[in-house]
Amino acid sequence: MIKALLFDWGNTVMIDFNLPGPMFEWKKAAWVFGAEDSLRELSLTYACYIATNAGQSDSSMVLKGLKRVGADKYFSGIFTSSDIGFEKPDLRFFQEIVCKLNIPVDEFVMIGDNYLKDIEGAKSCGMKTIFYDPKRKPGHYPMADIIIHSMKDLPAAIRNL
Repeated sequence: MIKALLFDWGNTVMIDFNLPGPMFEWKKAAWVFGAEDSLRELSLTYACYIATNAGQSDSSMVLKGLKRVGADKYFSGIFTSSDIGFEKPDLRFFQEIVCKLNIPVDEFVMIGDNYLKDIEGAKSCGMKTIFYDPKRKPGHYPMADIIIHSMKDLPAAIRNL
């Protein structure tokens, strides 16, 4: 049974405009298309968390970024590589989250747009995975349990796990 959803932040929940500095300071902020509707629905049933490398941001900065688009209300917590001390895809990043939340690893789903960092890392820890691939990158993605091309498809994908 799935209890917790881990979301990558940049280009999974909010658009990464690739501007200098931390995302919460950028002049523009926006949702990834379909993410808000999916989170509104999913957060009613599952505990949702951010799990991000967020190069220049700790969890307090990520929270400020989420607040810019009203996304903060959907998340029960934020895990960043700067707070944990390891970066995705390092197995220890995911193990630390499992340990802190005290939820069995097979009750997690990691959702992200970076196959190596989000999907391979989470799968190596024993989590279920959903690869968000809006650009339909050519390739083979054997560690993704499900591949979606729109965040609007996420609730149905989770029901199919």
